[in-house]
Amino acid sequence: MPRLHSVDFKWLHSRNSSNDMKTVILCGGQGTRLREETEYRPKPLVEVGGRPILWHIMKGYAQHNLTDFVLCLGYRGQMIKEYFLNYGAMNNDFTIKLGARQDIQYHGEENEGHFSVTLSDTGLETMTGGRLKRVARYIDGPEFCLTYGDGLSDVDMGRLLEFHRAHGRMATVTTVRSISRFGTVRLSDDGLVQHFAEKPVQDTWISAGFFILDRRVIDYVENDETVFEQGPLQTLAEEGQLMAYRHDGFFYAMDTYREYLLLNELWNSGQAPWKTWA
Repeated sequence: MPRLHSVDFKWLHSRNSSNDMKTVILCGGQGTRLREETEYRPKPLVEVGGRPILWHIMKGYAQHNLTDFVLCLGYRGQMIKEYFLNYGAMNNDFTIKLGARQDIQYHGEENEGHFSVTLSDTGLETMTGGRLKRVARYIDGPEFCLTYGDGLSDVDMGRLLEFHRAHGRMATVTTVRSISRFGTVRLSDDGLVQHFAEKPVQDTWISAGFFILDRRVIDYVENDETVFEQGPLQTLAEEGQLMAYRHDGFFYAMDTYREYLLLNELWNSGQAPWKTWA
């Protein structure tokens, strides 16, 4: 059997997505800081509440009628392909008739039946910009969403898109306030503690991903070695073409085992802020 470099398939039901805008998700990193979970599977398949974190990210977009996804695969990407190829069987009861012509009848309809998912092998060592460049042929609209396969947020995609279209620049990045890793202490000259704050929210903003981009942004990527967050975004900022959407809600990236545990605790306690869907 020839090796599949890209798989493009749709679950077609009586309803279709009313928004054809693509959402590109970077799923190719090796997740070295989460080696306890990524030794044998890609980070986007690491589970939160019994579902891959990738599923949570996609559900967040789908809540805002963004259901046309392009996944940029790399490290253990075959496992992500297998997850979606077996999605119906693994998430439903079914009846199968064996023989030369197998027939499968699924019992019940998964809520993701209207998703369209394109899976593209973008290389093991390709940088983030290069991965985006490699899937350019699947992005057929004037603008698209871009995010990472390891971050959860309750950002309102509808408002984010409205903000992007209103300012008229080529790129929008979602930003959140930085939280200090350590407690901060304000001292008097003689060493008296005047104020103490445990891991306070700082008056600085950091990127949370969740980009809205004009398709022309892809032209800023030179090759596979291009890091999207460096050359392209820096150039866009210098040209006055990058705007920040300030998000005051929840955002958390699963970079370490400790963060993996926290996200699972939030989900299991019924207090997952990113769960905006019914």
